[in-house]
Amino acid sequence: MALFKQVTIVGLGLIGGSLGMALRRRRLAKTVVGLSRTARGLRRAARCGAIDAGTTDPKRAVEGADLVVLALPVDCIVPHARRLSRFMRRGSILTDVGSTKRRIVSALQGRLPSGVAFIGVHPLAGSERRGIEHARADLFEDSLCVVTATGRTDRKALARVVGLWKPLVRGVLVMDPARHDRWLAAVSHLPHLVAFCLVEAADQGARAIAPRSFLEATRVAKSDPDLWDDILLSNRTALLASMARFEQRWKRAKRLLARHDARALRHFLRHASILRQALEDSRDHHH
Repeated sequence: MALFKQVTIVGLGLIGGSLGMALRRRRLAKTVVGLSRTARGLRRAARCGAIDAGTTDPKRAVEGADLVVLALPVDCIVPHARRLSRFMRRGSILTDVGSTKRRIVSALQGRLPSGVAFIGVHPLAGSERRGIEHARADLFEDSLCVVTATGRTDRKALARVVGLWKPLVRGVLVMDPARHDRWLAAVSHLPHLVAFCLVEAADQGARAIAPRSFLEATRVAKSDPDLWDDILLSNRTALLASMARFEQRWKRAKRLLARHDARALRHFLRHASILRQALEDSRDHHH
């Protein structure tokens, strides 16, 4: 059932393309319109079934939309939101899919033209690959989606955005942007940074014989640095706090090794192992 007459997707890469495919497959929008800088980008999006129609003209792309989704790198979201919201009609909703939320939400919520609501969203899906050629209609199916809300959030717009994501994901979590950034620092931004550091720390000879466990632990270090420097910087405060927590554990492990304290080391490893196993168990339980 169509929840929206027209959804416009700005940025037709992995996430924007996958969202377009998913919306069309589920018939959640009567029309999905794509906005791209190039005609070539629009042709590729149409070919893989991500959009019904497309344009390179920002005004034409958004003026008829009741929902506009910014599927852009985090540093592009605020400037694009300010530019595009001028052409949006009253009662329409602007949303995003950025990996950090606090700065984006505080810059946009209640600061757009009258009658245009902003809802900050982050689907916890994706891959280290980029580009619409990797887009899939089922990209979001096994993942969670965070929809952010503050005391100033337009409740009607919030309900409509939650309604859009519910059929596409395993679950929708509504939380405030600062909590989102704290949690994502711990389970996404820090692990990416650690993966980059692990690759840097292994010398050439060691990298040449790297076993599968190393490749799995560092898979996300293949992620696009142009995207990730902005994500890490835009969540700097929460990430630094997460790094401090990690450093405490790291220093503890170092002390136990230096003291040759087998019992305490085993206890330390066992505790982490139990926590990690519990993650699998809770996933299996939800399915």
